[in-house]
Amino acid sequence: MNEIRYTNWMSPLGEMLLAASDAGLAGAWFAGQRHFDGPHASWLRDDAHPVLREASRQLQSYFDARLRAFGLPLAPIGTAFQRAVWHAIAAVPYGTTTTYAALAQAAGASGAARAAGAATGRNPLSIIVPCHRIVGTHGALTGYAGGLDRKRALLALEAGAFELRASQAAPRATPRREARALHP
Repeated sequence: MNEIRYTNWMSPLGEMLLAASDAGLAGAWFAGQRHFDGPHASWLRDDAHPVLREASRQLQSYFDARLRAFGLPLAPIGTAFQRAVWHAIAAVPYGTTTTYAALAQAAGASGAARAAGAATGRNPLSIIVPCHRIVGTHGALTGYAGGLDRKRALLALEAGAFELRASQAAPRATPRREARALHP
């Protein structure tokens, strides 16, 4: 039996729920995120679970601008197409963006930008599988299950234009340099 364990973690952009199975990290969702109705009654709270503790540590390093790529065992649950899209999302480098059309092509479904967008919206691993790096044509910020304000903040963090502190309820701009979405 592959039980799901979970914990809550307070990010600079709000509370997150982290979930893991024996196979690895199964989810990282912001509170109130679309397409997430957990934790489920069968899940067990486990604040000491090693994968959840490591996920918390790596997320904190990411928000402190000390980590650009996560090194966690991942075990998201989804269809074969969703997993292909999530795998393609994971390949988008830190500080860059790509379009839903390019994402569909990378997932082996050229011409299926809308389907890739739907799979992106169901990504259970916010930040870790960086769906905030997926944008519309010409860089338009479209959809993010965790909210567009968080998407903007994450892109700005990666561009070096935001400093996020755990005590902040909402991000504030720090004028280090102008935020801009980068395209591959």
